[in-house]
Amino acid sequence: MSARLIGLCPGSGPARRARLAVALTAITATASCGSSSGGAFQPSGTFGGPSAPPATTAAPPPSALPTAQVDQTVLQRYREYQRVYKQVYETNDPAPLAAVATDPLLTNVTQDVEKTRSKGEIWRFTNVLNPKIQGRSTDGTQVIVLDCVRTLGAYRYSARTGERLGSLPGGTALYQVFMRYDAGTWKASKATLGKKC
Repeated sequence: MSARLIGLCPGSGPARRARLAVALTAITATASCGSSSGGAFQPSGTFGGPSAPPATTAAPPPSALPTAQVDQTVLQRYREYQRVYKQVYETNDPAPLAAVATDPLLTNVTQDVEKTRSKGEIWRFTNVLNPKIQGRSTDGTQVIVLDCVRTLGAYRYSARTGERLGSLPGGTALYQVFMRYDAGTWKASKATLGKKC
């Protein structure tokens, strides 16, 4: 790898990881309207023709793409990881992580979310990110993203009552994530917190 790694900060437990998580704006749902062919109701959602196969989200192998395109894809997937990271702490459901993370990060975050759930708590936080590509492996299957994460607010709530139980102060910190090409897509595989940025 051609990147300088950042060291882990003291106090980088679950609360700090939750505070430093970064997310994009929630995905907006889109709805479509239309009339069915011949006026017949078709609950399958088709218009009389065969169903189209589901769209695939698998990215082409990194070696087949220009570096700039790989970087753009990796940064998009990093932002998606951060969106899902925020979601799983708000819902205490780590299941969506498998689509955006791989081990060891997948297991670490899953265990932390389950620990938070066992306490009867949830986390809500708002962060702003500014990710950049820091480096990549020789074979191009790993790309390192370095981000200066700015936390605007992080709050702990009771999952049962919704009462706010505490908060953490805002601030900035370096956040380094190894993105690995896995099963046709980029996934976060390792994350490290660094110093204030």
